[in-house]
Amino acid sequence: MRKLIATLFTLTSLGALQAEEAAEAQTTDISKISEAFGHMIGKNLDNIGVEFDIAQVIKGLQDASAGKNSPMSEAECIQAISAVQEKLFKDQALSNLAEADQFLSENTKSSNIVSLENGKVQYKIEQAGSGASVEDHFAPLIRYTGKYLNGTVFGEAKEEEKISLDEIIPGLKAGLIGMKEGEKRTVYIHPDFAYGTSGYLPPNSLLTFEIEVVKANAPQADTVDSITTEPAVSHNKEIAETETHVR
Repeated sequence: MRKLIATLFTLTSLGALQAEEAAEAQTTDISKISEAFGHMIGKNLDNIGVEFDIAQVIKGLQDASAGKNSPMSEAECIQAISAVQEKLFKDQALSNLAEADQFLSENTKSSNIVSLENGKVQYKIEQAGSGASVEDHFAPLIRYTGKYLNGTVFGEAKEEEKISLDEIIPGLKAGLIGMKEGEKRTVYIHPDFAYGTSGYLPPNSLLTFEIEVVKANAPQADTVDSITTEPAVSHNKEIAETETHVR
């Protein structure tokens, strides 16, 4: 919300343009600028995560332009939006958790499903492997696609990616251990072994990973880039462990 307000304040400072810039702006179709500005506001509204009444948003813009008073102060508005966001977050977390519990409870009855961690991590072997096996503390080379329960992809390795089992979410680590080179698995992870209500994904999301192990334990790099302090093993944020993760 503060970002939106700051954006609007920044854009209203256009009147301070130098004379030649102002003259050039006058030649531009103002209706087109107005429409584009409306799109900018709309995108910011989407990022807030609240389903606003667009008709009232437009009324607010018109009233503000006419010099009329707002029904709430800026501080009151921000506080009210925060309260709505918090309620929506809690409702989504409860709904997603119930959905995850129900899915895994039913999924464990399916054939070829292996259950770990009291059924909160499950996997199915899609293709058998024949090479070396992934062990604890290894850094395997993998290909993966991460999906939500509805099948929507939230992340994937664009190429073979080396990961450290010590730096990924617990559920994915459990699903990887024991995989052989060339093996493919579908791993289902309860939010308790993923991100719970932390991280950047929707709260309490059940995560599904389609994984292929290319190499069980990729060799460590011989050298480290001297201009960075990043570890030699890195991976995308959708599989990385977070400091706030709690089982």
